[in-house]
Amino acid sequence: MSAIVSPPAVHPVDEVLPAPRLFALGLQHVLVMYANAVAVPLIIGAALKLPKEQIAMLINADLFACGIATLVQTIGFGPFGIRLPVIMGVTAVSISPMLAMAAMPGVGLTGIYGAVIVGGLFGLCVAPFVRHVLRFFPAVVTGTIITMIGIVLMRVGVNWAGGGAAAADFGAAGYLLVAALVLGIILVVIRFGTGFLANTAVLIGVIAGYLVTVALGWTDFSGIQAEPWLRVVLPLQFGVPTFHLIPCLTMCLVVTIVFIEATGMFLALGAMTGREVGAEDIKRGLRADALGTLIGGVFNTFPYVSYSQNIGLVGVTNVYSRWVCVAGGIIMLALGMVPKLAFVVATVPQCVLGGAGFIMFGMVAATGIKILKQVDYVKAPHNTLVVAISIGFGLIPIVAPNFFRIMPAELKPIFGDGIILTSIAAVLLNAYFNRTTQEEAAGDAVLAAEGASHI
Repeated sequence: MSAIVSPPAVHPVDEVLPAPRLFALGLQHVLVMYANAVAVPLIIGAALKLPKEQIAMLINADLFACGIATLVQTIGFGPFGIRLPVIMGVTAVSISPMLAMAAMPGVGLTGIYGAVIVGGLFGLCVAPFVRHVLRFFPAVVTGTIITMIGIVLMRVGVNWAGGGAAAADFGAAGYLLVAALVLGIILVVIRFGTGFLANTAVLIGVIAGYLVTVALGWTDFSGIQAEPWLRVVLPLQFGVPTFHLIPCLTMCLVVTIVFIEATGMFLALGAMTGREVGAEDIKRGLRADALGTLIGGVFNTFPYVSYSQNIGLVGVTNVYSRWVCVAGGIIMLALGMVPKLAFVVATVPQCVLGGAGFIMFGMVAATGIKILKQVDYVKAPHNTLVVAISIGFGLIPIVAPNFFRIMPAELKPIFGDGIILTSIAAVLLNAYFNRTTQEEAAGDAVLAAEGASHI
């Protein structure tokens, strides 16, 4: 009698759950990332003074591209996709650089899209070589850069809380009270909520604040009747992308920073799920990040990265199936084709977003500080100088905007951006003081990923 051969066990990452459970868990992933995902179109749309209809189009395009990028990353197509439970979303690292681009004469939204496309192509080219670049971005460098990103973004949160920088009654008591209410609700939910409730605290706070402003008559729904219920997101709806040197170089720097963080996230996720992540897996994952960014530029949206808060949700739920995130990607594709929903999101008053902005952008800075906490200041005492001088350089355009007024106009986008100045200073100072090995940098990437739970 021959022995019965049992079928090979399916790895938890590849397990296909029942459809109802897939939908429920996939929707949970979407809710966790939703507030951060729509924040970027709202910020850029407001900076460019776009009408609600076009901001709604940005939101639709963003969710649609999130869905495509997530499916590429989780299902995997040839050399693209790490095939782990990952949700893709717009990176907060890109917000401040894109705001700077929006303020450049002649750049506008099409110039931002051109820079995003170049960033995606750059990412596709350098993905196989990221391990050689890691040594220039140890924790002391990435932590410093992310801290400065949070500091720069806090200006956006403060302006939101005051009702919007362009508001004639900026800082009115009503705006401040609503922003404080949203912030208070978020803090209460975080303090007393658990699991999924705590993970969606920002979304709950924004919805509560929005309902208050609707009751007060502060929202304007005019134009929603003209929006269809269903509309397919088409490429290049805002025009043909244009290409400008400084924005393109800036976006390449953003992609480099994102790749460093993503490498650590992939390694941490592999350890969490029990699936070994090798060099080829990381290359496929980074290629998917770069392809997602390229898709973003073509489909009227922005750079993409594997969202760390959703990786944290994987750890909380202990559900490792990548098909849950595939379901989340399909849900995002569907949401991206509902213009009326995006229009409603676009009508959220800025004071409501201000309360959430204090949390979201402040947490970016806190994330940088958490990463810097992992840095060894005893064996490498010069790391203190790297942090101090780099942040000092980054603060120059914030505290003294005219400091570099003698610089040529072509270089003002560099010397007027605190994040670029911090990045250049941190990389150069670290290279001068330290000799980071590939192994040390890879270890730092994991530490950075563990700290980067909100970007």
